Amino acid sequence: MKTRLGALALFGSITLTTLTGCSMDDAKDSDSLPSAGTSTSREAVETTKKVSSELYDLIGIKGEASNSGAGVTECGNKDPDTYFQIFHPWSFTPASADQLDGVMERLKEELPKHGWKVVEYGPNTSKNKSMQLTADNDKKKHSVKITHFAKGKTPSLNLMVVSGCYQVPDGEKVDRF
Repeated sequence: MKTRLGALALFGSITLTTLTGCSMDDAKDSDSLPSAGTSTSREAVETTKKVSSELYDLIGIKGEASNSGAGVTECGNKDPDTYFQIFHPWSFTPASADQLDGVMERLKEELPKHGWKVVEYGPNTSKNKSMQLTADNDKKKHSVKITHFAKGKTPSLNLMVVSGCYQVPDGEKVDRF
């Protein structure tokens, strides 16, 4: 269990570095993370889960989403007792594999209609050249990376939703879970 959580934390930190700050307007440079405002960790998790739910609706296919929880991580070099980010990895498996045909192209078209800016789209560097899409939502201060695993026994979409950098309210500390 500890190995799995450690791997998830490493994956999350690498993904967070890759995703956040891509083009969210208030990021000063590529090394800074955009501010998502002031919030407690638990409230920020609920906000990120809501963003994930909206993305689920945009997929527009019947299927099943994994029931993975969101996590709390540090914001770059900022004080870890005061600043944090939320990450929410989850996957989507359609009722039938052929339902995913064309889903990435459709998401590339639909996401901008809902405030998302697609900043990366195309095959990744894996052996299978899985299609990947990265998008930022400046208003919601969240980013998403969606990977379509078309090959294999169970085709699916994997999503990693990450927030900008939150600051806890005065007098509080980051609640890590």
